[in-house]
Formats: sequence, C-alpha cells, structure tokens
Amino acid sequence: MRFLVDAQLPPALARMLAARGHVAEHVTDIGPADAADHALWAYAMEHRAVLVTKDEDFSSMVVLGGEAPAIIWIRVGNTRRRALIEWFEPLIDTVVDMIEAGNDLIELR
Repeated sequence: MRFLVDAQLPPALARMLAARGHVAEHVTDIGPADAADHALWAYAMEHRAVLVTKDEDFSSMVVLGGEAPAIIWIRVGNTRRRALIEWFEPLIDTVVDMIEAGNDLIELR
C-alpha cells in the first residue's frame, strides 16, 4: 500500500512504513512541509496514496463527499517520535485491512 505522511508527523513514520514493505513518503519528500491541504489531497489522489495526518481538516473534506483518498486520522496528543511509532506500528495490518475493505476515514486514538 502507498502512504503519504503529513507534516505534523515525523518522517520516521514514513520510514517505518517503508520498512514494513509499503511505499511511504513524508510530505517533505515531495515538496515543502507547508504545502496546502488541497495540494496534498491532489497528490494522494493522483498517486493512490493513503494520507496519514493529525489534521482534522482532511477528515472534514472526506465527510463532504466526492472523490477522496483514504485518510488515517491520528488523534493522539503530542508525543515523542519513538512513542508514536511504537503505538502506530502494531496497528498497521489492521489499518491496511480496513482500507482494503473500503473504509475511507480511519480515526485512531
């Protein structure tokens, strides 16, 4: 599966996903970290990438309807990079299964 990790999340999250066999990019791999939401949305759509974000705006965009990339909305507070990755890594297989089952918005707390 292909993932695009948003700027509020560490590049190490994309590297961990890649190490698990997925194609994964951090926003800074494709352009500036402050890219507009609509530009990231378009990139995710064009590349069939799942957008991994902490930004509530993307979840709102999915709810509005229309064509949308799958969104993984991470709803944990500020945490250290290592703790975030250790929390997220065991969830990857379940998240992939949910996306493959057709879920467009996956909220993780």
